[in-house]
Amino acid sequence: MPKRDPRVDAYIAKSADFAKPILRQLREVVHEACPPAEETIKWGFPHFTYEGILCGMAAFKEHCALVLWKGSLIVGDGDRDAMGHLGKIRKLSDLPPKRVLASYIKQAMKLNEAGVKSPTRSKPKGKKSVVIPAELKRALAGNKAAAAKFDAFPPSHKREYSEWVAEAKRAETRQRRVDQAIEWIASGKSRNWKYE
Repeated sequence: MPKRDPRVDAYIAKSADFAKPILRQLREVVHEACPPAEETIKWGFPHFTYEGILCGMAAFKEHCALVLWKGSLIVGDGDRDAMGHLGKIRKLSDLPPKRVLASYIKQAMKLNEAGVKSPTRSKPKGKKSVVIPAELKRALAGNKAAAAKFDAFPPSHKREYSEWVAEAKRAETRQRRVDQAIEWIASGKSRNWKYE
C-alpha cells in the first residue's frame, strides 16, 4: 500500500477545481509506477520520494506542473520551461498517457537506486558588475558615513540599491529613493532590511 501523507490530501483539496483531477492523476500514476514511494511536502509542494526525491507536483492559479527531480536525464531539458518537465498543465488531456508518465517515474526510480546525482546546471561565467546610478553616486560622495558603509556592502546589497534607484521612472521618485537609500545605508541597512 502506498505511503500517503495527509498534507498532500489537504494540498489537493485546497487547490483550484481544474487542478484537483490533474494532481490526483499524477499522484496515482506515481504510486502505481513506484508502489514504495512516500509522499511529503517540500518547499510547500507535494513531493514523492524513493531512495531520494523522484518528483514534485504543484498547482498554481491557472496551471499545474510536474518536476522530475532528475528530469534532464529522463526527458532532457530541450523543451523544458520554468513550469516543469511537462510544461503548463491546464487540463487532464495536457498530460502524456499514463504509460509514458509511468515510464518517467520508473526511470527516476532506477536513477535513484543507482545513486545517480542530479546534474548541476552550469553557472554563468563572470559576475555581473554593479552599475551605480549617477544620482546615487553623487549622494554617496556627499555623505562619507553612507559611502563607507556602502563600500563595505557585499555586491548583492549594492546591486539591490542601485537597481531600486535606477528602475524609478520619474525624477522625483528617483530622488526620493536616493534620499531613503542614503538614510538606510548610513545606518548599515541592506535594501531589504525589513525582511531580514
